[in-house]
Amino acid sequence: MRYTVIIEKGRESGYVAYVPALKGCVSQGETKAEAVENIKEAMEVYIEALLEDGLPVPTEEGRETLEVQVSAR
Repeated sequence: MRYTVIIEKGRESGYVAYVPALKGCVSQGETKAEAVENIKEAMEVYIEALLEDGLPVPTEEGRETLEVQVSAR
């Protein structure tokens, strides 16, 4: 399965990673690489828990991601 992962600089240090399609699936790391590894693990655990509970696993089918630049006035 493929999911979009958002990685942002942490407020004080490190990086925060989250998966919009998997509500509440969030992790962090001191480096981007560490944040990516940690979110992968979090995603696996999240999906395993859904499957164990007999719940549907969300997909990103029909979802589109865009980057839009706007200028401030």
